[in-house]
Amino acid sequence: MKIAFVYDAVYPWIKGGAEKRIYELGRRMIESGNEVHLYGMKWWDGSNVLEYEGMILHGVCEARELYVNGRRSIWPAMVFAMKLLPELLKERFDVIDVSVFPYFSCFSARIAAFLKGSPVVFTWHEVWGNYWYDYLAAAGVFGKGIERAVAAISPNNIAVSGWTKTRMISIGMNGSRIPVIPNGVDLAQIARIRPSVKRSDIIFVGRLIKEKNVDVLLEAVSLLRNDRPDIRCCIVGDGPEKTELEGLIYKLGITDNVDLRGFAEYDEVIGWMKASRVLVLPSTREGFGMVVVEAFACELPVVTVDAEHNAAQGLIDDACGAVVELDPVRMAAALGRIIADDRVREKMSRNAGSKAEAYDWDEIVGKLRAVYEGIIC
Repeated sequence: MKIAFVYDAVYPWIKGGAEKRIYELGRRMIESGNEVHLYGMKWWDGSNVLEYEGMILHGVCEARELYVNGRRSIWPAMVFAMKLLPELLKERFDVIDVSVFPYFSCFSARIAAFLKGSPVVFTWHEVWGNYWYDYLAAAGVFGKGIERAVAAISPNNIAVSGWTKTRMISIGMNGSRIPVIPNGVDLAQIARIRPSVKRSDIIFVGRLIKEKNVDVLLEAVSLLRNDRPDIRCCIVGDGPEKTELEGLIYKLGITDNVDLRGFAEYDEVIGWMKASRVLVLPSTREGFGMVVVEAFACELPVVTVDAEHNAAQGLIDDACGAVVELDPVRMAAALGRIIADDRVREKMSRNAGSKAEAYDWDEIVGKLRAVYEGIIC
């Protein structure tokens, strides 16, 4: 098969869940004899088209800052969509797979697929629905309308989680025609990585944006410090909230307890996770929550929050972690129980490791290939 993935952000220049999914699945598709192209912004130097680990990368426009004031900017997405169409029309693909968010590229891919006679697949990482009003206030009506329009023009769809599939059905999509193909991890790679010598009780991994609610985690650490003065919390990531979070750390008097480490290479992050006791994902908006599965592969319990748009909570049960209200007191209680009780934590760790086995990329790519083949036939 000749496959085109479409997403404006490209791994490893941008290291998010959707980018990593395309990278991992693309590499494995190549290993099984397929030709894989990726159309994104040009995050690299040199030629607009280059080969990277077997994939052919197409830089359809110059890279632009994707976030303004912590939110995805509309203009870069619109520019990417406009530049995308003529590039896709240069070749014919057996299948075009578009990551839905931030929406505009879906219209370009749909037009190109129609003109070239190629099937197109829309991969949904999340569905925002009424969350658009929280994100854009009154202007959210436009975001919600565009999301509905994309749902209306998508002939073939993939959901990355059962949670997302349920939300797709809620906006009128046919659930019987939506396969769930989750994000995954490379279990063999993670198994080879040794724990870091830098130990911590709690670890957070993710972009420092408002929706991740790292401030609530810091307040929980402040509460835990009352009984455990030596508690250690590791924050891995960067983003627009960093300066504000640094100020909060100082204000709460936990500068000796919190380590802001910024972005790091994947192996180093996994090493830090393996050297921790519990991972916290206090995010109120996750389309999947890949870091949760990575934590499972590290045999690390996970605490996340009960929020309408947090799909990560669907991965977690009492056997491998906890789902709590977005409240520092409730979060501190859950974390304190896991950190303090070795027996509970060890049992959760074993259960987390067992859960990870269902998310190996090598298994997931087979499911994706079957979906593609079914569409082509």
